[in-house]
This record gives sequence, structure tokens and C-alpha cells, in this order.
Amino acid sequence: MSRPSRRSTLQGAASLLTIPFLAPSGRAAMPGTDLILINAKVTTLDRANPQAQAVAIRDGRILAVGAEGDVRKAAAPDAVIIDARGRRILPGLIDSHMHIIRGGLNYNMELRWDGVPSLADAMAMLKRQADITPPPQWVRVVGGFIEHQFAEKRLPTLDELNAAAPDTPVFILHLYDRALLNRAALRAVGYTRDTPDPPGGEIQRDGNGDPTGLLLARPNATILYSTLGRGPKLPPEYQINSTRHFMREMNRLGVTGVIDAGGGFQNYPEDYQIIEKLHADGELTLRISYNLFTQKPKQELADFAGWAAQVSPGQGDDTYRHNGAGEMLVYSAADFEDFRVERPEMPPNMETDLEPVVRLLVENRWPWRLHATYNETITRALDVFEKVNRDTPFNGLHWFFDHAETIDQRNIDRIAALGGGIAVQHRMTYQGEYFVERYGAKAAEATPPIARMLASGVPVGAGTDATRVASYNPWVSLSWMVTGRTVGGTTIYPPANRLDRETALRLWTEANTWFSNEQGKKGQVKVGQLADLIVLSDDYFSVAESDIPHITSVLTLLGGRVVHGSGDYAGLAPDLPPPMPDWSPVRRFGGYWQPARDKDGKLLKMGALCGCASSCAVHGHDHAAAYASPAPAADEAGFWGAFGCGCWAV
Repeated sequence: MSRPSRRSTLQGAASLLTIPFLAPSGRAAMPGTDLILINAKVTTLDRANPQAQAVAIRDGRILAVGAEGDVRKAAAPDAVIIDARGRRILPGLIDSHMHIIRGGLNYNMELRWDGVPSLADAMAMLKRQADITPPPQWVRVVGGFIEHQFAEKRLPTLDELNAAAPDTPVFILHLYDRALLNRAALRAVGYTRDTPDPPGGEIQRDGNGDPTGLLLARPNATILYSTLGRGPKLPPEYQINSTRHFMREMNRLGVTGVIDAGGGFQNYPEDYQIIEKLHADGELTLRISYNLFTQKPKQELADFAGWAAQVSPGQGDDTYRHNGAGEMLVYSAADFEDFRVERPEMPPNMETDLEPVVRLLVENRWPWRLHATYNETITRALDVFEKVNRDTPFNGLHWFFDHAETIDQRNIDRIAALGGGIAVQHRMTYQGEYFVERYGAKAAEATPPIARMLASGVPVGAGTDATRVASYNPWVSLSWMVTGRTVGGTTIYPPANRLDRETALRLWTEANTWFSNEQGKKGQVKVGQLADLIVLSDDYFSVAESDIPHITSVLTLLGGRVVHGSGDYAGLAPDLPPPMPDWSPVRRFGGYWQPARDKDGKLLKMGALCGCASSCAVHGHDHAAAYASPAPAADEAGFWGAFGCGCWAV
């Protein structure tokens, strides 16, 4: 194939595959070459220039935004041109609270049930994975799903797990309330009738005193993730591959930036070696700002004092940089978000533990974030913050609460007075039913009260808190804010407490730059900002509300560099080695479940095509869910018979 000129307009798959400005690694081969995206519906989120038809990029930043003719004039004559074919272009999404660094180390080992529409589908995936997972490896389903998302509205039974995987250890984490282990997993972790219950947790037992395989957080989730931590780990070269695949999955969903909130069993600097190697090698496809999370109770002050001598906020570059402390500052201030149990009372030593840590952070000008689910926890933390501020003024230091589901107006105002912010996550779309059961539908109507936070002038950003509770899919979060519904279909917010689509999008883009001290640098399609852009599979502003969670990016740019492409743009994406090891669930099932699409990438509504008169009790009338199942569907009679679905497919 002859090399096309750099003036070529890239309109077909063949020419897309030969884009001249990409090296094999996907990095810019000719840094002086401009790139123009044309024939687009660009939502800039720049109020002075809200809509455009074209964008020009030079040296990783946005050169021009506006009408196609004007943008072409601003760029070099030999600019590479990509035709967006009328698709919506947005700034790349930014997740203000995620555990990308820890999650990347394990991604290739995890079977994802995120978005899977039925338990039958999920169990078919699990059985298929168990059949190919070699000893001593486990099958792990680690968060990102909820029983209410399944058509059957339940979790698998322990008997079903044991039947599906009699010999391969299976560990299933459901939120932070419980874990299900089959008999093989109980043997692998060594739990017997003599194993004591840990503080705040329960190993459920049968009439003989033997563990059944159900682990319960009451309310402390340590039993859940300490059990998970007993499983085999990937070697470093596989962890590098795993992290790259997780980043590519985020790019596929339109994410270009993440603020990593640290996490348990994620110590600095030991557990940051993989992400730092990827950064050093130029292989990060996300911009990552990372917070440091203390690891041991009673040693929190020593942790932060030691880290303050090693690293400073902002240290790094636009791709990888330090962001401050948290989300754990002291263990005595950590409440638990398990709405199936009563709200935990923080111990009386919370304030005396928290105060010296906050003083250290303020004196060293370290921003911080603090996990706080309940208003009662926030009240006590604010007492400490206000006391420290009187002695050592915060003076514009960016600090914020994470979660804040039950915060009241008084505490919102106190945060505003101290110059703080609130990062909200869509945990209620996964736990809304449980919250309603315990506290009532009225209490759930403004949990969290995002509209009131915004009206009070507090900086508010959005994120997922993935991966062990909610899914990492940003479009599920956007859907939750816009529709007020859980993934199980329960409407928990009245219209007054929902957000319009643009406001919700702003919380996932420009608003999140406050939380990493990067305002004006990214988050908009605006001249001078970093060229982090996404071209959408479906128009966020016009698709049905029910389709928002299924949006993906068909082309993702980070600093003008292609980091993901699909469909017509697949040839532009840099090559990625297959997931390692060869039995990885990611090889067979990918990440977040994907509904069926037609040859043009549009969502299929199979119910309109099948002509059946009634809905299937398992898959619903929208049969795209069933057709997109990763189970072997070529043998239709055998496939649908196994799922008990004979209404239309056979």
C-alpha cells in the first residue's frame, strides 16, 4: 500500500489504518503535524464558544475550535484530517475518585459482571471461566455489580457456585457487604470451624459450625478484602500488561483522566512501581493524579510525615502527578457505606487522631480528601478542620470530602466557608434499594443532595469509586445523575434532585479539575487546553435515557494522540498485546458488558426485529442484552434452552 499524503482525509477503514502521524507505539511520529477533526458536533463546555463543527490540535494542545473553514485556516496546510461523520465530540471524561492503580494490578484476573443483564448470563460466564482457569488460580468477581441489575433480582446461591465450579476457587465480592466463596475457595484460604470471626465481620457457619462460604461485613469490610488478598497475584510483567488493558478499557469508555484515591493494601512507594514504570516508558493512556492513603491504624501521622519528605503535591507532569493525602487520613474517622447495617458510630478518639494529621497537611500545604458517608462523621471532621483553620488558615488549599451521601445543608455551608469541595460517586445507584429499605424513600430523595451542593457554590465533582463497589463505567454515573434511577431500575430521586445532561457532564469534566488543581488546563474543548477528546458512539444529548449507560467512545485522544479506536477508527488505535495470562477473563469477556450493535455501531433493539408478542422473563423485550451475551450463542437452540428462554429466539 502506498503511503498517503498528510493532506488525505481519513474516511475509510483502509486509510484510517495508514494514518501517517502514528508510530507503532501509538505515539506521535511527526510532532509538528497538526490534526483536524471535522464534520462533528462538538460540545466544548466553553460558555464563550459552546458549540463547534471542527477542532484543530497542535503539539498536544487545542489550536482552534469553531467552524470548519476557520479551523482549517488556523492549522498547517499539511494537517491530518479525521472525519467524525457527524458524531458528538466531548472533552475527555475525568473520574475524580477511582482506584485505577490498584485495580490495574488485578484487572486481568477479574471476571467482570458489570452491566450483565441476568444471573443466568453471569453464571454461564463464571462456569466457562472456571473450566479454563488453572490451579492454583481463582475465578474472581470483584465488585461493579449488584443483585438488582439481574433479571432474576438475586445473587447466586452457594450451591450454584459449587455446582458451576466444583474444583476451582471462586470469590465473588458484592459491594462491601458480603463475599461468596465456593468450597474450593474456602479450602484455598484455610477457613474452617476453628477460624474465629474477625472484629466487625462474620464467617457464616452451618449447623455443624463449618463455614458455608458466606462472609459478611458487620459493618467492617476488612474480612472481605483481606480474604481477597489471600489469592494469587500476577507477576510484575503481567501486572504491566493488566494495567495497560485496564487503561484501554477506560479509554474505550471515554475516560482520559483519573484521580486515584489510594486504597487499602496500596502502600507508597512499593505498590506504585508498575504505574511509575508505565509512566517512565511513555505508556500511560490516562492522566493520573494520585492521593496517598495511610495503611496502618495508629501509624497515620508517621505515614504522612514520611511521605511529606519524599514527595510534594503537584510533583510530576501532566500525565502522572502527586495530588495530596487521603481518602483515608486516620482509621478512626472511616465510616462504612454498607446500608444493610446500622450507621457506625465513630470512636471518641476520632478527633484527637485526626487533628495532628490535618495540622501536618496544612503546614506542608498538602491538599487532602476524606472518606465520609454520613453527615454525623462530616460534622465531627468539620469541627477538627475549623479548629485547625483558626490556627493555621487553609488559604485556598483544595481539600474535600468524598461521598457525603447524607450531608445536611449546615455542613454544606461549613464546607463552603472553609473553601472545601465535595466529590460524589454513584454508590447510590448500586445501593439505593438497600438505603430505602433502612431509611425510607423520603430520606433517599436527596442522597447525596447534589443540587443543593451546587446551589451553595461548593465545588462538586463526580466519579465512580471503582472497582470494588460501583462499576468504573462513567456513563452509569451520568445516567444516575440525569435519571435518578438505580441500576436495578428503582427511581429514587424526584425531578428537582436530578441534573440536566450538560450539568452532569460538567461534573465529569471541567469541574473535576478543581480536585486535582488543574483548572484551565483540561476539561473543555478550548484553545490552549490539553487535547483530550472523545468521539462518541451515540449522542449523549439525544439518546434515550435508558441508552446513556451504553455509550462508548469510538475514538479517544490524549494530548492529540490516539489511545483508543473502534469501528471505522479501529485502525488508528495503537496495538496492545493480548491480555496476560492466556486464561485471563479479559481475553474472553472483556470488561464492562456491551449490548449488541449493528455494523455502523448503533445500538440494536432486537425486540423490534424478532416479532414476538411478549417479553422474556429473563432478558426482557429488548433482546440486545441476550444477543450480546458472551456465552456461545451460535447454537441457538442449545444456548437459549440453557437459559430457559424460548419465547422468540428458537
